[in-house]
Amino acid sequence: MLRVGAHVSIAGGIDNAVERELDVGGNCGQIFTHSPQVWQSADVGEAEAEAFREESEAADVGPWVIHTSYLVNLCTPKDDLREKSRRSMQEEVDAAAALGVPFVNVHLGAHTGAGVETGLENAAGVIDDLDVPEGVTILIESDAGSGTKLGGDFAHLARVLELAETDLDVCLDTAHAFAAGYDLSTPQGVDDAIQELDDVVGLEHLRYVHLNDSKHECGTNKDEHAHIGDGYIGDEGFEAFLNHDGILDVPLALETPTEDGRSYEWNVEHVRELRHAE
Repeated sequence: MLRVGAHVSIAGGIDNAVERELDVGGNCGQIFTHSPQVWQSADVGEAEAEAFREESEAADVGPWVIHTSYLVNLCTPKDDLREKSRRSMQEEVDAAAALGVPFVNVHLGAHTGAGVETGLENAAGVIDDLDVPEGVTILIESDAGSGTKLGGDFAHLARVLELAETDLDVCLDTAHAFAAGYDLSTPQGVDDAIQELDDVVGLEHLRYVHLNDSKHECGTNKDEHAHIGDGYIGDEGFEAFLNHDGILDVPLALETPTEDGRSYEWNVEHVRELRHAE
């Protein structure tokens, strides 16, 4: 069964995310546990955690994924920022365990001049300093690759998986991959990109997809999301992607904009229209 949903708000309580997901037609999805713009504890109360678990199970919504704070930088050479990132990540994996959420998604961050290999080693080191609860898996997200940010090259993801002693998997963001130079706008481009992901990382490690179109051309390293089919990836690319054997069983979370009178509900429905392989 196609698992597609969206990143929804937890305003008023984390358990409210379940109803919001259902409202947009989703059956899986993503949340923040707090504002992603600040260093803040993922304070999850027992009652709302229980309500979230029970409502998700009753409505058959899942798997969920928690997205970490935008401030987290696993690749940084700065000791204080690396420690803040570690503490934030520990709180997120603990929150995931309490909520019954199997995945915590994180960007690798930027090496800020330390170099690619040092940055990737830093990332693996922070992850290995975590106490990851049983049943929770950290997903390294592909990036658009601007500046010194790492994760735009699939080899970066593979290297962190190789360096870390912790069992890790990956999340592919379609807009990020496209911006990083993986042309998902044609069936051949989709085949090539998924084959490269399999060759370099291994499709067994692809556990989630952030499904977003791109407002910018392939290889520009610009990260700005568009409605599915309305950007440079387009309907042809997404139809090929959504029906590719390599991702048929992978859950999809939308991070598309709310503009032009359309929001998540329209995008979820459009994804269902483009997906015909079951």
